[in-house]
Amino acid sequence: MQMIRTLLLLLIAIALTAFVAINWDVVPVRFWPAGEGEYLKFDWPVGFVALFFFCLGMLPMWLIHKGAAWRLKRRIGTLENSLKANTVDPAPAFPTSTRLDASQKDPPANPL
Repeated sequence: MQMIRTLLLLLIAIALTAFVAINWDVVPVRFWPAGEGEYLKFDWPVGFVALFFFCLGMLPMWLIHKGAAWRLKRRIGTLENSLKANTVDPAPAFPTSTRLDASQKDPPANPL
């Protein structure tokens, strides 16, 4: 499974690199109005602009995913702890002893 994920990420990285390389034309990106008809602008390649806004759009979903995973881990931890607290160790019904146990407790005296 790890190999499939690695191959998939490699293919995505190759596709994104090809996209940025193909769309290397520089375009002005207007960020904020600075005055009368003027804007705060930067000249960036189209590929970087697309990747930046793709990542910006993916950020809320990633944060929601991480929050849900954190919440579920806490919930599972709470359930495991409550299960450990409610579990009673079973005591043996009655103590037993065998000749083997008795012989191991008292070793025979050395005849020599």
